[in-house]
Amino acid sequence: MLPIIKVSGPLVTAQITNNQDKPKILETVYVGKNRLLGEIISIQGDECKVQVYEETTGLQIGESVELKDELLSVELGPGLLGNIFDGIQRPLSEIDKISPIFIQPGLHLPSLDQNKKWRLEITTKPGDSVDPGQRLGYVQETENVKHWILAPHNIALNSSILEIKSGLYTLSEVVGKIKSGDQTIDIKLSHKWPVKIARPIASKLSPSKIFKTGQRVIDAMFPILLGAPVSTPGPFGAGKTFTQQQLAKWSNAQIVVYVGCGERGNEMTEMVKLFPELSDPRTGRPLMERTVLIANTSNMPIAAREASIYTGMTIAEYYRDMGYDVVLMADSTSRWAEAMREISARLGEMPADEGYPAYLSSRISEFYERAGVVSTLSKETGSITAVGTVSPAGGDFSDPVTQASLKSTQVFLALDAKLAAKRHYPSINWQTSYSLYEQPFTAILNQTESGSILAINRVAAKKILNEEDSLLEMVKLVGFDGLNNLDRLTMEIAKSLREDFLQQNGFDPADTYCSFEKLEILLDTIMSMYNKIAILIESKPDNENLVAEIFNPRTKYLLSQMKYQTEIGEIQKLQDELFNKINEIATA
Repeated sequence: MLPIIKVSGPLVTAQITNNQDKPKILETVYVGKNRLLGEIISIQGDECKVQVYEETTGLQIGESVELKDELLSVELGPGLLGNIFDGIQRPLSEIDKISPIFIQPGLHLPSLDQNKKWRLEITTKPGDSVDPGQRLGYVQETENVKHWILAPHNIALNSSILEIKSGLYTLSEVVGKIKSGDQTIDIKLSHKWPVKIARPIASKLSPSKIFKTGQRVIDAMFPILLGAPVSTPGPFGAGKTFTQQQLAKWSNAQIVVYVGCGERGNEMTEMVKLFPELSDPRTGRPLMERTVLIANTSNMPIAAREASIYTGMTIAEYYRDMGYDVVLMADSTSRWAEAMREISARLGEMPADEGYPAYLSSRISEFYERAGVVSTLSKETGSITAVGTVSPAGGDFSDPVTQASLKSTQVFLALDAKLAAKRHYPSINWQTSYSLYEQPFTAILNQTESGSILAINRVAAKKILNEEDSLLEMVKLVGFDGLNNLDRLTMEIAKSLREDFLQQNGFDPADTYCSFEKLEILLDTIMSMYNKIAILIESKPDNENLVAEIFNPRTKYLLSQMKYQTEIGEIQKLQDELFNKINEIATA
């Protein structure tokens, strides 16, 4: 026991006495008579600094700090999916039964249900040789997710299974034994893992599969590959949380881990209410069956924000090791950085830009480095696509958190407050956003005929949107009527790209999600119109009203209605009517 000599918010200082065991950096502790959970983050001489993950109101000088002799860890096993935890993996649904509204200080419940029995189906047998991370069997965690039970990472190569059998087990029961050297290791359905230590892998691989989001502005303009680190900065009200929720709902990742880090309580409440009601578009089952929610809202202790990010990443790594494609949503990394800044200030560390600690950039890099496509120890291929939002003050992208995220990510989706004010969602600015996966994405598209057409159209569409910016300056000088037909066509097509293609209605059941097939035909319709009309302009140079004749109210209506169709056949009917009208004008 170490006596407390100072309390400064979530930072507690304890005296190291000579007759006590020596504390270690990152060791977890219980603080005070309420046994608040904390972590040692600094040792200086005969004093150690403890970061407390709970509310320290009422904590007094003279109370003691109890060493736990373990690192901050999470429990990994069946029962994670469909559950809601706080930043240090306390089950909020169970806590609500005991301490509603606010979490009682020092309330520690098992993270996972210790009484529920799970049916284990083994895929190995006694006498088999096993390596670290190898699949031993599985539990059907939800209807569509097999939860693989893996051999421990600390066994030797070519270890031997002494015993294992199928049956019903609780998480704490021994399901088998492995002989590793001179040791006999018990196998259970769950185990603990330190959140700040990355789980081991065989090797990292290059991303090679498309991360399909169902959002046209991303899938067509700024492609993401499975395993990519993604940064989504934007000012308040630009739709960062909305965009992340759309990615969580509609992406082709098999497992979703959503971390609400310092977000407002009403936003997390919306998530908690919304996800159980959502149907998975691939299976028809509730989306919550493949989702883990971690809620550390803005009114919760600030120190736990730092832990919540690592908790989410560790859970994501756990399912990645089973061979799944996981998407991790961190909303928002700015709140995480603010927690680091506050603790750093209380420690008296030398501040860097805007008061953030000097190690801010390295911490953010370490977080995104844990994402990626990997070959697991069991030789499966799994991935973590990490999508982190950033909330720079006033939308200033020179903010240290934004800049540090830029250095560590491959896709930059910049949200624009002006677009959000126009109700243009997703409010991703197509001029300032970028993706570094253009070449591999194009290579994947070129493997199919429809994909190669999309690869051509998306480049042409970007060019037209860029040309529109230049033409807008000219329109300010000479007006729209002062443009020639080709420039007018560029302006009309650019407007159609913005309003009928890039913009989506997140509350419309037909437009909230867009399949790749639908995306291809929508973009091909607009770009085919551009090509056909451009040829027509060359053949009729004297008709100054040609573009106005084609883009009449009926044409604009047809273009606007295409994205609200659920059947490809209905879209093709509208497409045929559009092209027939162009042909009628061409032959007139």
